[in-house]
Amino acid sequence: MRGAVAGAAGTAAMDTAQYVQYRLGGGTEPFAAWETSKSLDNWESAPAPAKVAKRLIEGLTQRELKADKARLANNATHWATGIGWGAAYGVLAGSLPARKVRYGLLWGPVVWASSYVVLPALGLYKPIWEYDATTLAKDLGVHLVYGLTTATAFRVLAGPAGSPGQDAH
Repeated sequence: MRGAVAGAAGTAAMDTAQYVQYRLGGGTEPFAAWETSKSLDNWESAPAPAKVAKRLIEGLTQRELKADKARLANNATHWATGIGWGAAYGVLAGSLPARKVRYGLLWGPVVWASSYVVLPALGLYKPIWEYDATTLAKDLGVHLVYGLTTATAFRVLAGPAGSPGQDAH
């Protein structure tokens, strides 16, 4: 549970870093509208999280997911992914003899790299070698923010391994 909460903190920090990149790139949408994909109302312009959700839901229900659900699908999948990776981090970091914030410098790139394996396999991203270095660096940068924030939040929530009050079994 602590890992999931840490993953939510990491997702919020990553989104903030992405928003800063967006604004520096000339974006003008206010944070809340940008964060919640306020203008998303179709599948064609939907980002990868929404399209993953669409495939899963349509595959499971054998019913078309209407375009007015793209925004909800994007937000739910994005946050579920960040929280899920945080939960996985919590399991892994919680099993180690020490809980170090610097582990986030490894975790962020693991999460980043997984996107460039899974999403091209689904036909939602191009292969990693087709992206320019600037795009990859920006994406890696926000995933480093995710990893470090998740690791920091987990360390704060769980305390150091072996600290008083921690479950010993």
